[in-house]
Amino acid sequence: MKEKISAIPLAAYLAVSGFFRELKRDERGLSGVVVAILLILIAVLAIVLIWGFLSGWLKDLWDQITGEAKSIS
Repeated sequence: MKEKISAIPLAAYLAVSGFFRELKRDERGLSGVVVAILLILIAVLAIVLIWGFLSGWLKDLWDQITGEAKSIS
């Protein structure tokens, strides 16, 4: 009985270490994850750049609108 109980942690360790060993060897899924992360980063950078370019223009446009509204009233 003791031998079976002491074999459980060893079996769990071997199963987990085998899983990670196979995960390291398998490169098929890794490239998909890397591509997805890179696409997300590119999209975030594009949004930040577009917002950076448009924020000044939008501020000027808003100031013109509010300035016209003040002159009308």
